[in-house]
Amino acid sequence: MSSRRRVPPNGTILPPPAVEGPLILFDGVCVMCSGFVAFVIKRDPQARFRFVAAQTPLGQSLLSRLGLSTTDFESSILIEDGRAWFKSGAFFAILRHLPWPWPWLSILRVLPLALTDRLYNAIADNRYRLFGKRESCLVPPPDIRRRFVE
Repeated sequence: MSSRRRVPPNGTILPPPAVEGPLILFDGVCVMCSGFVAFVIKRDPQARFRFVAAQTPLGQSLLSRLGLSTTDFESSILIEDGRAWFKSGAFFAILRHLPWPWPWLSILRVLPLALTDRLYNAIADNRYRLFGKRESCLVPPPDIRRRFVE
């Protein structure tokens, strides 16, 4: 297992300036992470969510503002209403906003955060080996490009 920096607690207030959200910060070269973004886009017909790759200038700035590594990405992050959610907390918060049947998975939030984050970490630690890694961030197709911020 990789050495981990402690992420801030879920609900951490994002230091200024404000970020329009909800915004999902993700590892842009991770095939699984990009696949999750595609999953959310397909199930978000009102285009609520916006997306930023961790490798972009804005992604790097957000990671720095949260006191996180800008090179070793450990977590997708949801920024909503000025607060940041990490790891399984971000995953469950994102699912809560999707149409039926996805919000029902949020019931797993009754499990201890230490347990759900441990599962999240196991997947995150092996994501490149299991799902692959791109040489560069995926360029979104024109019809959804406006939902990606840099």
